[in-house]
Amino acid sequence: MKYVQHNISRLLWLVAVIAVSQWSCKKIDGYNEVVSNDKTKPGPVTNIKVVNFNGGAYITYTLPDSKNILYVQAEYNINSKSTRQTKSSYYSDSITVSGFAKSQEYQVTLYTVSRAEVKSDPVVVTVHPDTPPYLMVLPTIVMKNDFGGVNIAALNKLKADIGIITIGPDNTTKQLEIIDQNYTSRDTIAYSLRGYDTVVRKFGIYVTDKWGNISDTVYADIKPIYETMMDKSKFQPYVLNSDAPTGFGWILQNLWNGDIGSPGYHTTQPIQPLVWPAVITFDMGQSVRLSRYTLWNRGIDGSGNWLWQAGAPTQWVLWGRSDTPVDETMPDENNLPAVGATSAKGWINLGVYTLPPKPSGLPNPQYTTDDLNFWNAGFGFNFSLTLPKIRYIRFECLHNAAHTDNFFNLTEISFWGDPR
Repeated sequence: MKYVQHNISRLLWLVAVIAVSQWSCKKIDGYNEVVSNDKTKPGPVTNIKVVNFNGGAYITYTLPDSKNILYVQAEYNINSKSTRQTKSSYYSDSITVSGFAKSQEYQVTLYTVSRAEVKSDPVVVTVHPDTPPYLMVLPTIVMKNDFGGVNIAALNKLKADIGIITIGPDNTTKQLEIIDQNYTSRDTIAYSLRGYDTVVRKFGIYVTDKWGNISDTVYADIKPIYETMMDKSKFQPYVLNSDAPTGFGWILQNLWNGDIGSPGYHTTQPIQPLVWPAVITFDMGQSVRLSRYTLWNRGIDGSGNWLWQAGAPTQWVLWGRSDTPVDETMPDENNLPAVGATSAKGWINLGVYTLPPKPSGLPNPQYTTDDLNFWNAGFGFNFSLTLPKIRYIRFECLHNAAHTDNFFNLTEISFWGDPR
């Protein structure tokens, strides 16, 4: 009985294999097979036309009338050192060549290739790419002094994959060495390198792309502005009657515990009775002329993905004062005093801030690795240099990402400035 069952099982297996094989043959019917014994040299492409773009070109052509062709191959130098090879299927009438280092003439050699890997005679076509994206970024670079370092800004209008490479003097080698590499595809680039003393220092920047092309280097002598990070061990809550109630055990002290992950601070959800805009108040423990701050929001944790969602503040105001805090209902967005001016009871408007948009522009909850890294790095903002010294802070949330405007949350906040 077992022998019969075994043979039946084998028979069913063979039937299945035959069925799959027949189905597979039907699926590839009409496609050129890769392997062939036909060593006939295929004819070349004809009727070639070129459309140039930034850093590359589209080449269209007419294929020879032959079913023996597998693909079209382009071979070309993109700079003085590197050669690229691009292939396009028999079922396409065009091929894209890219990665060129400059806007100049380049020779591209085209071949048709048969299923037996036999090449046609070469056809050489001239392309003249427009200015490559990485070279378009270079003249837009601006370096200026910032708190503790240098601020770097640039425009990448084509949103190309580029690298902003910063070099500076190395204390050991006494040479200019790479000190930072910022790879991005964002159109607007703005960031700072910090941690430097307040002495003049040379910084250089060059731009590279994913093919290894490198621009010239631009230089600037930068004298960083003095600042130090505020000592968070001195921070403590200074709860006023109009402050939002705490929810879910996410207490105010979590905002300065050095952990950018969950839990952070969370109001009740919703705030009841609702008082909006919602505010929280704390004491930094010392007076300081503030230079900048970084804010971290709830990201991806055990409860889900909160990027640009839920209780993340999308617009907020920071208020400050050096004297003993006085409680008041803070002005809403339509009644704010100018930055540097005060509310009715003496709170100084330190600035109105907006959550930066998602770099990819994808709808929630979708995100890219670049989006996640951007979020997890925290969002940095500068203060006006004309503001007086501040000790007490009020954070006023004007709007949240959920568009409900009845709760908000944060995970960490850090301040820098000059307490001297």
